[in-house]
Amino acid sequence: ESGLGSAPIVAAAAQTRNPVRQALVSCTGTFWDTVVVCAMTGVVVVASGAWSQGLQGAALTTAAFSGIPVVGPIVLTVGLLTFVFSTILGWSYYGEKAAEYLLGPRVVMPYRLLWVAAVMVGSVASLKAVWSFSDIANGLMAVPNLISLVLLSGVVVQQTREYLWSGQLDREAQPPESAPSAGVAP
Repeated sequence: ESGLGSAPIVAAAAQTRNPVRQALVSCTGTFWDTVVVCAMTGVVVVASGAWSQGLQGAALTTAAFSGIPVVGPIVLTVGLLTFVFSTILGWSYYGEKAAEYLLGPRVVMPYRLLWVAAVMVGSVASLKAVWSFSDIANGLMAVPNLISLVLLSGVVVQQTREYLWSGQLDREAQPPESAPSAGVAP
């Protein structure tokens, strides 16, 4: 996701007092996805010895998690189902918001119908075709976002400095002062 521009679509929907605060929270998404989940998978692949079997991709991950008695296949299945479901919902939302922004609210329902059809086609298409389409679509989305990041970098740096150096972050970290309850001695 880093630099692709999809996560800000969801972050923009958040109700927050400050855009920098929301950005700091959103930055953790890449950490959890890339560092935690991918590292866990890598550790399982290496520790299981599945990497030495000449397998690749899904077959490698399946073999690695199958080597963990009882819970391995369950963790893999739950993780895969969660990933698939959240990916379908997430990209549906990203695309819907982009279509609505570019073409107006009248395109939301046609987009949703097109999305359902695309999910069905994607579920039966060859894996190579799905990945090729995904790579092209991600590239087309990344280019304008990366250009925007470069053009807006000064604004981002300025607002981040103001937020971090203003002491606002420290004030938000403090627990709110609570008034003593009526009738209860302090």
